[in-house]
Amino acid sequence: MRYSYAAAVVGIVAGLLTASHASAATCAGNAKALGVARTVEIDTTGAPGFGFEHYKAYDFLEKGEVVLTFDDGPLPTHTRTILKALADHCAKATFFPVGKLSVGYPEVLREVISAGHTVGGHTYNHIDLAKAKDEQAVEEIERGFSAVKMGSGLPTAPFFRHPFLRHSKNTLDHLAKRNIAIFSTDIDSFDFKIQSPERIVDTVMKKLEKHGKGIILMHDIQPSTAKALPVLLDSLKEKGYRLVHLTAKDALTTVAKYDETVKGSVQGMPEQLANRPTSSVVKTVKTAP
Repeated sequence: MRYSYAAAVVGIVAGLLTASHASAATCAGNAKALGVARTVEIDTTGAPGFGFEHYKAYDFLEKGEVVLTFDDGPLPTHTRTILKALADHCAKATFFPVGKLSVGYPEVLREVISAGHTVGGHTYNHIDLAKAKDEQAVEEIERGFSAVKMGSGLPTAPFFRHPFLRHSKNTLDHLAKRNIAIFSTDIDSFDFKIQSPERIVDTVMKKLEKHGKGIILMHDIQPSTAKALPVLLDSLKEKGYRLVHLTAKDALTTVAKYDETVKGSVQGMPEQLANRPTSSVVKTVKTAP
């Protein structure tokens, strides 16, 4: 299904900020770090769509530029492994977490944000919104964002990716009213199907060779992706690709009624712990020899 954004406000991608962030010379311990070549700020007014698989209006990447995105997390082991790989390369990515995992593993989500990555939304239960009734679809979107805010303890970006990359007119209309940018993909790693880390890397690199640039879709709940990422980052650097970091002009404001429904559905997360990491609550005082 296609959707035209021809009538959207001109200048949706604002402030293309050239940057020498985290060059190889400044990334401690890795002389061949990918780093961040450019940071862009996105004006999400009117719900612009990005990713040529579905939305073709805004071609903001230059040849050789890539954007790293991760869906479906967070999960402690795999997300943290991915965060380490990114940190080793001083690289930044955009994460689209699922709401119920965001409140299930809030400390992991906060680690994503504290590392300087951008966080958007990906519904609460990861359902196919193209098959959902209109009211249910809106609730999934909004509860997802409310859960991400509750888990992170901070406002996040008005960036959204549809589960299964399947939208409906209703979801597009709602996101437009809420001024939430929509992300598809240019380079699908198919890491949810491919079990071999080597094949994931090969798939991404071959598609990049064909297209020359693109938004790369991966999943931080996949063990193969966590294993593949260090090699992929090395390959991107070796082949001369440059990393672009996405940021938003404005933070997302969640809807109060959905904030309340998320609070009411989450058990065992008292509000007084909302900003306390596990390390401040539980610490090791003795270790067996």
